[in-house]
Amino acid sequence: MNNTFPTHAKYNPVRHPLLLLGLLALAFAQACSTSTGSEQPADAPQRLPVLTLHPQPATTYNEYPAALEGSKDIEIRPQVEGQLEHIYVDEGAYVQQGQPLFRINARIYTEQLNNAKATLAAAEANLTNARIDVSKLTPLVKNHVLSDVQLNAALAAERVAEANVLQAKALVESAQINLGYTVISAPVAGYIGRIPFKMGSLVGTTTPQPLTVLSEIRNVFAYFSLSENDFIGFKTRVEGSTIADKISNLPPVELLLSDGSTYAKKGKVEVVSGQFDDRTGTITFRAVFPNEDGLLRSGNTGKIRIPNVSESVILVPQEATFELQDKVFVFALADSNRVESKPIPIAGRSGTYYLVENGVKPGDRIVYAGLDRLQDGARIIPEPMAPDSLIARAAL
Repeated sequence: MNNTFPTHAKYNPVRHPLLLLGLLALAFAQACSTSTGSEQPADAPQRLPVLTLHPQPATTYNEYPAALEGSKDIEIRPQVEGQLEHIYVDEGAYVQQGQPLFRINARIYTEQLNNAKATLAAAEANLTNARIDVSKLTPLVKNHVLSDVQLNAALAAERVAEANVLQAKALVESAQINLGYTVISAPVAGYIGRIPFKMGSLVGTTTPQPLTVLSEIRNVFAYFSLSENDFIGFKTRVEGSTIADKISNLPPVELLLSDGSTYAKKGKVEVVSGQFDDRTGTITFRAVFPNEDGLLRSGNTGKIRIPNVSESVILVPQEATFELQDKVFVFALADSNRVESKPIPIAGRSGTYYLVENGVKPGDRIVYAGLDRLQDGARIIPEPMAPDSLIARAAL
């Protein structure tokens, strides 16, 4: 028996009542599933967490690029000319005050010292002879054997001999100083910088480059600049009748290193430049940081963070904001639980929070999450957030 339909036959479900009943039952089940299932209609309000804004104390930070220098960066230069005979230290080494660093060939200066000593000996001998002549002529003049002219001439010769001795002594001291300059020692304790010369190099007082730079970095200076507007804000915000008073009233500052980490010790702003730089329109400040461990070096860069403590401000979590055309917005809850986007001017940052001075006010409610699924006028079911839950989220 052949159970296939002819290829030219048209299938009519009416002729097969069992199949028709099955199709109707399937359609009814789907309709019931749509009307009674868990899926929500597309326009149903969403349940979203909502945060009520309250004024609270906060600390924000102003950051400024900074360049670090040792409290003493001393150029080590030769004071006599000669061939560099020995280099006692290596680049980056830590040296103590008075430790030898370089030695210049001292042969010529040793000979100069010997020559000066010989000249001094001759001058002292001449002085001795002149004094002998005076001692011989003095009694003869007193007894009127000789005239005063001869004694006066002898006294003059004695004074010349004394002057020659003083001059010879000065030459000896000068030669000794020059000989001492052939050994160059560390004027302070610190770290040796780059050494551009090698043994055998000819160096002298006219050499453009220093032999090295010695950095005393027990304390490190961080130089940073404020624009004219920032400087006006500094004068307005910080208490004090003079700039010196305002600087002394600044709280300790932090140093952010180039890798983004925070230096463990805080610094203090000490001085400010006397005038603005005409080229950059900025004024330079200097902060000092303790550096007993030697972690900071001259030439490092970073950022100075100056804290601003506010007693009562509105803080908006950055997670509850979105950006549009270089502006920051929040979705605020309006009447009938409908949301409305509001721009909020950012006055500063404190951790993961924006400090807001206007745009929203205490008591306003804003949507904390799910902003990408919202648009103006959308109705939501607010789920109030407790402050503890917000802290817990921030800690994750």
